[in-house]
Order: sequence, then structure tokens, then C-alpha cells
Amino acid sequence: MSESFVHEAYEELLGLPDAPVVLSCEHASPRLPEPYRWHADDGWLAGTHWAYDLGARAFTLELARALSANAVLSRFTRLLVDPNRELGRADMFRERADGKPVQLNAELDDTQRAARIERYYQPFHAALDQAIARSGAPLLLSIHSFTPTYEGVVRDVEIGVLFNRDDEPGRDMLAALSAQLPNVRENEPWSGKQGLIYSAESHAERFDKIALELEVRQDRLENRDYRAQLVPAVADFVRRRFGAG
Repeated sequence: MSESFVHEAYEELLGLPDAPVVLSCEHASPRLPEPYRWHADDGWLAGTHWAYDLGARAFTLELARALSANAVLSRFTRLLVDPNRELGRADMFRERADGKPVQLNAELDDTQRAARIERYYQPFHAALDQAIARSGAPLLLSIHSFTPTYEGVVRDVEIGVLFNRDDEPGRDMLAALSAQLPNVRENEPWSGKQGLIYSAESHAERFDKIALELEVRQDRLENRDYRAQLVPAVADFVRRRFGAG
């Protein structure tokens, strides 16, 4: 199918203009680009869920190929700057993880914040805008994953369908996935009703698209056999609900 393009801030899979969906993956990569370095006290963060969404990149690329869809994926760790946060929010630059300070973000000044936003955050979002503008797809679907245990709480949910204003298509997706896979929940473990699908919703609003987000538990999403069930289930729903592609 498709050609790919790699930028310092993102990678893009170029799909067909009549594909029924554009995909985004805001936390696809654990990469800490030059000239940044992990502080010795931050070494434990590299490769963990604090740094990126495990399994999300592989799933996004597999789903994009199944649907011949455009996909835009980040190429920097969310700890550098979080592209799923609105400009100005304090947690764009996470200061603590598991109760410990994140030295990468200790004592950042305005110039340092602005440099990260200009080099990574803004190019990612500009690329996603351009992908949506090129596409006739009615749906923007953001792909994320979540840790099985968060701050001591064990999560039994396996898939969350997140939405805010798009209740009807969100619940349609929930019903379709629930018919094939266990433990699918609405707006869990995070809720789109609480502003936690910022990236998808902000882009969708600009282009009058539907914004949904999938959150999949990381132990499931890293499993190829599980993805082999999930990819066709999501792809079949998207084709039926939004067009053949």
C-alpha cells in the first residue's frame, strides 16, 4: 500500500484519500532525541509507560495498512513534551512519575519549553492537520495504550472506547468491539468527557470530523495474537460505519 515519511517529530504512513479514517498515535515512541539525554535518576523511566504507549505504534501501523489509511505517529517520548495535552497545561511537561521527580523536566524555563514545542509538538500537530485536510475520511481515530496497573490500581478493562461529543459513533464502536472481545468499556480507564482526548478532538473540531480514541491495555496490545483479533475487529467496524475505503 503505502509510502512512509519520517520527520524529526513524527512518522507518517500515506494511505488512500478515500480511506474511511485518519489515524493518530500521540505516544508512539520512547525516543529521546538529540541533544537530550536521560539523567541518571531518570534511567528507570526509559521504555516504560511513562515514556510512551507500549504496543500503540505496532497496532496503529497494522490498522493503517488494513484500512489503507493515513496515519501520523509521534517520534519523541511524551516526557519531552506531551502532544495529547493542550498548550499551556502544566502536565505537558510531566514533573513527577510514580511519586518521583522527572529530572528531564526539572526547572524548565520558558525558552526551553518553547524550544520543545516548536521542534516536536507543533510539527506533529501540523502533520496531522495536513493528513486530515488531504483525506475525505469522516473519522479521526487516536490510538493509545494504558498500563495494567496504575498507581497501585489493577485494571481489568482491556479496551476503552473514548469520546466526548460523538456519543453515537462511540457507542456503536463499543457495541461492535464488545461483540467480539471481552472487557470493552465506555470512557475507561480515562474519559473523553473529561478532556482526555485532546489531540483527536481538537483536530476533528477544526475539520468537522468525528473524534474517537481507543485505549488498549498494554499487556494485550503488545501481544501479536491479540492484535491479530483486534485489527480486523476495528477495521470491520470502521468500514461498516464510515465507508469501505
